[in-house]
Amino acid sequence: MPKHVFTGFGFGPIQGGLFAKEAFQSGNFSRLAVAEIDADLVDAVRSSGGSYYVNVARSDGIESLRIDNVELLNPTIAKDRSNLVEVLSQATEIATCLPSVSFYEAGGPDSVAMLIAEGLENSHTGAAIIYAAENNNHAAEILQKAVLRKAGAPLQKNVQFLNTVIGKMSRVVTDPAEIAKLKLKTVTPDIERAFLVEQFNRILVSRAQITDFRPGIEVFVEKDDLLPFEEAKLYGHNAIHSVLGFIGAMMDATSMTDLRDDDSVMQIGRDAFLQESGASLVQKYSRLGDELFTQAGFRAYAEDLLERMTNPYLGDTVARVTRDIVRKLEIDGRIFGTMQLALEYGIEPKNMALGALAGIAVLIEKAEQHGLPEDMRFGDWRRLDPAQLKRLLDWLWKGRTCKYLPQCIEYIKSAVGCLDALTVK
Repeated sequence: MPKHVFTGFGFGPIQGGLFAKEAFQSGNFSRLAVAEIDADLVDAVRSSGGSYYVNVARSDGIESLRIDNVELLNPTIAKDRSNLVEVLSQATEIATCLPSVSFYEAGGPDSVAMLIAEGLENSHTGAAIIYAAENNNHAAEILQKAVLRKAGAPLQKNVQFLNTVIGKMSRVVTDPAEIAKLKLKTVTPDIERAFLVEQFNRILVSRAQITDFRPGIEVFVEKDDLLPFEEAKLYGHNAIHSVLGFIGAMMDATSMTDLRDDDSVMQIGRDAFLQESGASLVQKYSRLGDELFTQAGFRAYAEDLLERMTNPYLGDTVARVTRDIVRKLEIDGRIFGTMQLALEYGIEPKNMALGALAGIAVLIEKAEQHGLPEDMRFGDWRRLDPAQLKRLLDWLWKGRTCKYLPQCIEYIKSAVGCLDALTVK
């Protein structure tokens, strides 16, 4: 008889199409519950008897899967909150799938950190693991500190917070025409939105180190040290995804699939992946002896991702890939973090700089939408001078600086001609 109990926070495509899906399909869980504050979504899943659909984009089509027996609980409603704390006290596996780590303590007494703390304080289990699926290399540590701040007493000994590397692309489709075109199953018949996730399922997690504890979700790949693989995702997957997305936005592309047959754009992505991101990471981590951090291993990783990023059945949108530009251009983030890593290892980040310029150009062209101060709305991105770029980066980086700032500016300026040529095709 199944002994595991699963509880999730945030019912989006990663929760619904990965954690809850895998927990259900494993057959190892006696109870599945997810906390969600979207009342319409909660009501829709309840009306369908706890069943919902997730659409899986394969290389040759889309498969719709039904997931059953999932309780959705709204922590802003007193009865649901009480039920949620109860199920958390039974939970052996918990997964947070939130927009960012800043949501851990949002909501006061109904915050994720507070609810997890209450559940663990009243735990009836011998052990529990908590997956932090937010896009932050230290999400688990941040969540653990937040929970400890809320806890009224020390947590039980056998609790472990695990980081994750989730290279699974996903989105929520809300356009009725697109839902019909792709023949997607909506989450439930009562709500006009659909979860679409890619088939890829090699999810990396920190190794659970609780004695005599075996996770109920068995498909994840455990690693003793997750940080190198987190960097591979941030400086590889995320970085090149954003580079292609920013360039696509400047070319007025609407779908990432639109870039698939543009050899020049795809070559930029490939060169950024292999010659800049990959070459740096292989130098940094080849000592680990892991296949990923070899030239052949990283090439296979890059080619697979370039194919998946532009999968017509996933149909990822340029708007989704390029949203939250300010965060994606932060000093240690996917774009400038990769540029600094390359420079550290003596590699010229020419293609990453092209992506950085495209991101800055989108920021300037949509200045009001992204909150760019009036005095930094410089107009034509082609005419940006070094002083203007420095002011923009100072604003994006919140006053922080790095030793490679002059080189970053120089490479961005050098990319103007290439981006200009791409945008006038």
